Amino acid sequence: AEENAGNILATFSTGPAIKDTVSNLISEILGTFVLVLTIFALGLYDLQAGIGTFAVGTLIVGIGLSLGGTTGYALNPARDLGPRIMHSILPISNKGDGDWSYAWIPVVGPVIGAALAVLVFSLF
Repeated sequence: AEENAGNILATFSTGPAIKDTVSNLISEILGTFVLVLTIFALGLYDLQAGIGTFAVGTLIVGIGLSLGGTTGYALNPARDLGPRIMHSILPISNKGDGDWSYAWIPVVGPVIGAALAVLVFSLF
């Protein structure tokens, strides 16, 4: 069984390589902004089946490679918040705290990024 509390938390939720509130928040905003704006843009075209899915999958890999080390790229509040809550609730041996002081970043960042993407898309 795993004994490192940080590794157990990482199984459930995202976390930054270096904790810096501003850069972590900007990374989440930027990653989600690019993802949502690209999905909206792909919706403008009549793509063959599977092409849009491939494009979004490739985009997520690209976001992960470029911004993943910064925050673990939640890109979706549910991807981090739900598992983090379960980490706190489940009776897991050797687990630490849920790092709740950081938990707001992968929730607020994607919400701001998605809202900005909607705004930019609606303007153009």
